[in-house]
Amino acid sequence: MAQSLPDLAGLREALRAATSVVALTGAGISAESGVPTFRGAGGLWRNYSAQQLATPEAFARDPRLVWEWYDWRRSVIHRAQPNAGHRALAELERRIVAARGRFTLVTQNVDGLHQRAGSRNVLKLHGDIWVVRCSDCGLAECNEEVPLKQLPPHCSCGGILRPGVVWFGEGLPAKAWERASEASVRAQIVMVVGTSAAVYPAAGLAELGRGAGAKLAIINPEPTPLDVLADWVLNAKAGEILSGIL
Repeated sequence: MAQSLPDLAGLREALRAATSVVALTGAGISAESGVPTFRGAGGLWRNYSAQQLATPEAFARDPRLVWEWYDWRRSVIHRAQPNAGHRALAELERRIVAARGRFTLVTQNVDGLHQRAGSRNVLKLHGDIWVVRCSDCGLAECNEEVPLKQLPPHCSCGGILRPGVVWFGEGLPAKAWERASEASVRAQIVMVVGTSAAVYPAAGLAELGRGAGAKLAIINPEPTPLDVLADWVLNAKAGEILSGIL
């Protein structure tokens, strides 16, 4: 592990004393469960990149192709299990809430592994792959069918259903963003876990919290642009660090 032991001990003590904590998670934490990342070696599917498929334009042009990709992603996620990092964040939330504190988990992931690990207060900035929404009437509902029986799936009104995720070029869900921003401003510690911190506006939550006086912890195998602002930089996998903190 590349992390410094004093840094790990210092973060552990700070979390023990904190009454308001925000954790911002990205694709790296789920990669430890075998879920491919957009930017990693497994980021291509049938020679298509996420930037080619996860757009409203791609869906309008070829909804079946886009749904074939999402059906594959859903099957991969369905087989995956929450890892030590997911479980540690759920346990950290339990401890902080038991001490009458506040813990908010803000995730850029759409896989639902945090909830399966036991996390409760989860804000999903990029949506949920297990939700489908009608392109015509707007009806949204949970659909955990793997594999999907019909591609593309259709709503009862006859409209084509789309994945309930945020695509490139679309805005973040307003309520989730507002709650995430409020939590970041009042946080004593903001933890950035398993993300390159390159995707905005999500990465801006760490800067927002830091500007309001929060201490910042970066937990990621590779350096990030936020490292220069951080009080703790722990370069290792999320599961290793978070388990060590607990």
